[in-house]
Amino acid sequence: MNASIDTAHIQALDSAHFLHPFTDFKDLQGRGARVISHADGIYVWDSEGHRILDGMSGLWCVNAGYGRRELADAAHQQMMTLPYYNSFFQTTNVPAVQLAAKLASLAPDVGDRSFQHVFYSSSGSESNDSNVRMVRRYWDLLGQPQRKVIISRLNAYHGSTMAGASLGGMSGMHAQGDLPIPNITHIGQPYFFENGLPGESAEEFGVRAAGWLEEKILSVGPDKVAAFIAEPVQGAGGVIIPPDSYWPEIQRIVDKYGILLISDEVICAFGRLGHWFGYEKFGYKPDLVTFAKAITSGYIPLGGVMVGNRVAKVLIEQGGEFNHGYTYSGHPVACAVGLANVALMEREQLPQRVHGDIGAYFAQRFAELNEHPLVTAAETCGFVAGMVLIKDKRAGTRFAEQDAVGMVCRAHCFGSGLVMRAVGDRMIIAPPLTMSRADIDEMMRLIYLALDLTHAELRAKGLA
Repeated sequence: MNASIDTAHIQALDSAHFLHPFTDFKDLQGRGARVISHADGIYVWDSEGHRILDGMSGLWCVNAGYGRRELADAAHQQMMTLPYYNSFFQTTNVPAVQLAAKLASLAPDVGDRSFQHVFYSSSGSESNDSNVRMVRRYWDLLGQPQRKVIISRLNAYHGSTMAGASLGGMSGMHAQGDLPIPNITHIGQPYFFENGLPGESAEEFGVRAAGWLEEKILSVGPDKVAAFIAEPVQGAGGVIIPPDSYWPEIQRIVDKYGILLISDEVICAFGRLGHWFGYEKFGYKPDLVTFAKAITSGYIPLGGVMVGNRVAKVLIEQGGEFNHGYTYSGHPVACAVGLANVALMEREQLPQRVHGDIGAYFAQRFAELNEHPLVTAAETCGFVAGMVLIKDKRAGTRFAEQDAVGMVCRAHCFGSGLVMRAVGDRMIIAPPLTMSRADIDEMMRLIYLALDLTHAELRAKGLA
């Protein structure tokens, strides 16, 4: 397949015409882009023929692995039947209806907040914009239009649109575009390794970190707060796994003040944490659930919001037009692929595998990295994992930001044939859910190789 690809020509065209997301355009002009030509199973290949184990499932999304013909067939069949029609003007299509019903059947029961309705988009960013519109519409209909403030967390990621980037808590994104937009504010993240106090247990920290939400509610004014949004496990922020005590305390606080709870599961849903939805893993009861990415295993763009009954009832029974939506809301081809992907995941029991034996084996193997001289705090949650690259384990000394240790390691990962992502001094991974034990062993071999090469380079530079 690579024989027909002229890498230098594609790189030149790329530099001339393609502006990449989250990219230093000047830097990429000097480097030239890596050209990915094809993929199969858990591997991708570049145009030079190098095989790379995709430890990030594309961008947290190819949960079912590459080369799944049933997903391509579903898209082709739907394209030949009804490639597109809009969902405006009292119109619907069969795959959109069927997928909404299927998602409702998969969502765990959470009482009066149970999920029977879906609002479609094409991405997680669009879905979180929809959440902002829907939450504020909800409070307007209840006669409380002053409830506009949405609380999020620092270092959270909720997309890159104006509202999505505002909801996220990443300073680099806020520095561009005068963000956040009004009525969005943030609290600290539940990152015990970085924010725990000396002598404080993880469980004590979890309760304290959740308490930051109550402090913010009281500071803003309970009558002005509309919702709290959070990822079950923070993904792009570095796979920040909250202590077990965190989510129960968050639930107590949102219930106490009557604010809506939004669970952003663009990364965490569809088996990634060993459940269909991440909120089931941690036992809380959201009003809205953001989804995208793995709903189609990334094969075609699709996103949406699971709307809990408490919110849906008000939106439906109060009446009046909800002036929001997208050209591709409920796109028939995307929804057909979503249905085929969910059927595949059910047939192969991918969430159950992550919840059971294969997830346990991944956790066991990844925890072994704590013995490496460069690694501390290696931990997993389902099929996401993160570790900290540490300068001196005995003293607990971390690398300086200018050491760019994560990027050093990332380069050695690619050089060794592995995709693993760097977030500061954290290395994170989210492999396809289809992996076997042998695949995990091979992935771990590549991780150790990259760590050893990183350690050697840092020692040569006098940094370790």
